Order: sequence, then C-alpha cells, then structure tokens
Amino acid sequence: MSKLTIKQVAPFLILAAVSVAALFAPTVADFADPDKVYNGADIAWILVASALVFLMTPGLAFFYGGMVHRKNVISTMIKSVVAAGVVSVLWVFFGYSLCFGESIGGFIGNPFTHMFWKGVNSGEPVGGIPKSLFAVFQLMFAIITPGLVVGAVAERIRFTSYILFIVLFAVLVYAPLAHMSWHADGFLLKMGALDFAGGTVVHISAGCAALAGALVLKRRQVHMEHKEIPPANIPYVLIGTGLLWFGWFGFNAGSALGANALAVSAFITTNVAAGAAGCSWMFFDVMRGKKPSVIGFCIGAVVGLVAITPAAGFVAIPQSIFIGVVAALISNLAVYYKQKSSLDDTLDVFPCHGIGGMVGMLMTGIFATTAVNSAGQDGLFYGNAAFFLTQLKAMLIAVGYSFVVSYAIFKFINFLLPLRVSSEEEELGLDETQHNEKYLQGTLLVHNNGKLKEEELSEI
Repeated sequence: MSKLTIKQVAPFLILAAVSVAALFAPTVADFADPDKVYNGADIAWILVASALVFLMTPGLAFFYGGMVHRKNVISTMIKSVVAAGVVSVLWVFFGYSLCFGESIGGFIGNPFTHMFWKGVNSGEPVGGIPKSLFAVFQLMFAIITPGLVVGAVAERIRFTSYILFIVLFAVLVYAPLAHMSWHADGFLLKMGALDFAGGTVVHISAGCAALAGALVLKRRQVHMEHKEIPPANIPYVLIGTGLLWFGWFGFNAGSALGANALAVSAFITTNVAAGAAGCSWMFFDVMRGKKPSVIGFCIGAVVGLVAITPAAGFVAIPQSIFIGVVAALISNLAVYYKQKSSLDDTLDVFPCHGIGGMVGMLMTGIFATTAVNSAGQDGLFYGNAAFFLTQLKAMLIAVGYSFVVSYAIFKFINFLLPLRVSSEEEELGLDETQHNEKYLQGTLLVHNNGKLKEEELSEI
C-alpha cells in the first residue's frame, strides 16, 4: 500500500475541520414562534421549487454528457453533479452569508453574519416562508452555476483542478454578483437593475467564466485537427433537456417566493419562451439547408430558458415568445461564428448561456412592465428608456466582473497545480485517466472463447 501524501489527505482534513467546527456553531430552530407568520401554501411551493431546481443539476449532467465524446461522458457528468456536494458544504459554512449577510459596501455580504447557519433558522421570514427555506432555495442556484461552466472546459480539465475552481468561483464570482443583484442593499439592485431569477447571477457569470476557462485551457487536440466528435448519446441530451425544462419551472416560478399569481405568470413565460426558442433554432437551421436536429431543438429550448430567466416575472406572456425567438437566433449565429474561430468552447456555453443571459437582461429592459409586477419597472417598449440603459449598464458590469475574475481564477489554479490533463490523458479520455471508470453505452460485451470481449455496436 503506497503512503498518502499531504496533497492527497488535505481535502479530507479541511472537510473534517469544517465538520468539527460546525458542531460548536450556535443555531436555533424557531419555526413555532407565534410572532412569525408563515404561509403554508408558500412554504409547500418553495420546497417543491427547491427540489425542482436541484433536479436541474443532474439534468445538466445528462445534457452535457450526451454531447461529448463517449470516452469523456462520466468525467463531464460528475463535474456538474459534484458541485452539489462542494457548494452545499460551502453554503452552510459562509456561502449564504457572503450572498445575503450584512452588506459590505453593496458588493458582498459579511461572511460572519450567518456563518454555520447562525441566525438562519431563527431569522425573520422572507415573505411568507422561513429564512432557512429561502436559504435552501438560493443554495440550488449556487449549485448549478459552476456546473454550467463544465461544458466549455470539458474533455481537457483535471477533476481536482475543477473542484478548486468551484470553490473559488462560488466565493469570488457567484457570491458578489448574487449580493449585488438580490440583496436589499446590493449595488446593482439599488442602481435599479432587475434580474428576476438569475440572468446576471447565474447565466452571465457562468457564460463569461466559460469563455475565460476556454481561453486559459486553450484548444483540444481534436479541435486543432478539425476532427468532428460524434455525440456520445443523443437520447441523453433529450433527457437532460426535459429535466432542465421541468426544473426551470422551479427556477423561475419559484423566484416569486410564493404560491401566487406572479409565480403562475413566470411559469407560463418560462414554458412559452423555451418552446418558441427551440422551434426557432430548429427552423432556422432548416432554412440554412440542414435537416431538423434533435440537438438543435434541445439547445434552442435551453437558450430560451436562459433568456427568459431575468425577465420571467417582469414581462407579459406574448413578449416571452419574442424573447425566445430572438435569443435563439442570436445564439445560433454566435455558435456559427464561434465554430469558424479558434475558440474551443467545447459545448458552446458562452454563445448559449453567456450571450443568452445578456439578451435576456436587455429584453427585460425593453419589455418589463409594472402591469405584470408592480415591484418592477416599465421598459423601453413602454416609454422608459432610462430603465433600459440601467439594464445595459448592469449587464456590462456583470460581464466585465465575471470574465476578469474568472480568468484570474483559472490562471491562479494553473499556477498552483496542473489545470489541464496531459496530451496522453486527453487521448485516452478523462473517464479512464481521471476516474478509472468507463462509459459502456454504445458497446456490447460478447463471448470470445469463454471470455467477455468489448465490441463496438457499429462494428457488429
């Protein structure tokens, strides 16, 4: 048995230290306090919405896993799912506090305000739900965001390096943007910018981080050789899309933080925008001489979901169709021109999530109306050009901040430890070299003189 090194045991020691420290963290359950008024229907809905948003993470794993080469399916899927473990622990430690703790200059929360869940269970209600439920709902957003970045750096990033990225991204990129956008004293919110469910916080931040990661990691060998990689499993992509679409109802409608008419409106705009975008992407491909594509419809639907996210609770139903169609066309063209460049964003995360989020923020500035949400603003379409300019300014701030900090994070990790696998490991595939596991879909085990032999289905 080989001796363990400090590098190997360090992650376990850190987790053990956090676990021991948590035993002594003061926390009080106070759900029965008669002075606190909760709404049972709101609690039930946000519990369900939280579970729906969590379901998006394995959905994302299927969505990405189905599109990469079969030798990288497992490594791609686990990089999305592992965020559920890393961020969940980080959230209780100080992640929630960084996002929603006492504001420090409108930029980030005080990490000690709610460290180890202090004051969360016994805190004041958020609308009709306990603060602890609000914290759980927000946790699900924080989990999926670094998972989105996986698609841009798939097939070449080391697993251990990506774990470190999740931690640094959650602390240095996600937390500040969440605080600025959603905390009552947040800089962007006080500026007047609106982001209903995460256009800046989730999609722009992940999309720009994806661009930064692709630039730092540079191109895969197959990309430089212009080799076409067949998707490992298109049904996986379809399953992932369905799970994402289903979970997105919790993502957007849940952001109303109650079982109310606003949640219903956000639910419908989410569904309509996704449908319109999926059809738009597919039909646009057909107009360009291609055949209707399963993957095309799936990517288009996800782009529509991305674009409607910041607008879902501020725009009317008919406008959501326009948002979905326009976002899909813009992202489709962005993917087309990206493919002609040297940028190796493996699964087009920046063109779809980054640009889709930007389109959504600007469309919110155009089509938002107080007739849907009195807490919002009237947009450019209703004569308020000032609000559109505010959305544009907030978008540019989010883009600049998330890209610059994410680029610095990837550079720092690359300085600290190897960020990219070796060329030999890349050739063998990350499933085998990073996890010692193998994806067998698309193969058949046959008997060969009493022994099992693996054969490609296409060769049989």
